[in-house]
Amino acid sequence: MSTHLRTLFSERFGLEPGAAPALPEADAGDSAALARMLGRATCRRFRSDPVPEALLQVLLACAQAAPSKSDLQQYSIVVVDEPAARGEIAGWLPRMPWVGEAPVFLVFCADLRRAQRVCALRERPHANDNLDTFLNTAVDAALALGAFVSAAEAAGLGCCPISYVRNHLPAITRLLALPPGVFPIAGLCVGWPAARAAVSMRLPPALVVHRNRYDDAHLADALAAYDERRHAREPIAPAKQKNAEVYGTAARCTWSDQVSRQLSLPERADFAAFLRGHGFRLE
Repeated sequence: MSTHLRTLFSERFGLEPGAAPALPEADAGDSAALARMLGRATCRRFRSDPVPEALLQVLLACAQAAPSKSDLQQYSIVVVDEPAARGEIAGWLPRMPWVGEAPVFLVFCADLRRAQRVCALRERPHANDNLDTFLNTAVDAALALGAFVSAAEAAGLGCCPISYVRNHLPAITRLLALPPGVFPIAGLCVGWPAARAAVSMRLPPALVVHRNRYDDAHLADALAAYDERRHAREPIAPAKQKNAEVYGTAARCTWSDQVSRQLSLPERADFAAFLRGHGFRLE
């Protein structure tokens, strides 16, 4: 592995350079693409310059080039470019000003409806409105979103996924006229970065990548070490600590503290009820 890739690997995980795999240069393939992906960061500050429509169309085509379960292509992408609609979405998320500032805002949707209509047009029953199909539609949409992000960042753009659109399911469903069988998985801000974003330190591969069998026997020790590394580089300020109204703020809030704060209280508890009322059986 080149020195540059080893440096990016180390930065991504907060590990010593020697922890990076020793990949021979000849086996690195497109090392520039690998470096871009290793060094990617979520962008939350955008210039006002527009994204050319032709480039947007190519990026949307890249999204459609993503893998899809059984070639069913069970997702849709809504380009939200009406100023009033953009303003309404931004108004729901006042703590995320980048939603209103990004030149492009997309909503990636899981889509069961199209397949149901295809079956009806071919005069066959659609017998797969179940939990597995729900998962397939969501995964298809997520894969398309990931492909779009990779393509956009290769073109020099920055991106920021917005899962918070699911905090406003009835409102965004109304705004985008999403019919039964279609629901948003995430929004996506897209534009030219106004500044280089910091790389977010990830969990060590030893906690995420398992070989042959799942094994988290060393979770506690590895997590403690990760918390220390990440806190030293990316301390979580009191203003950003989750559920401070319940737990207060701490002088030292680590990644695992933050995660447990967030997950200790229910979020989007009405999601399943919304889906069942919007065309998904989930059985």
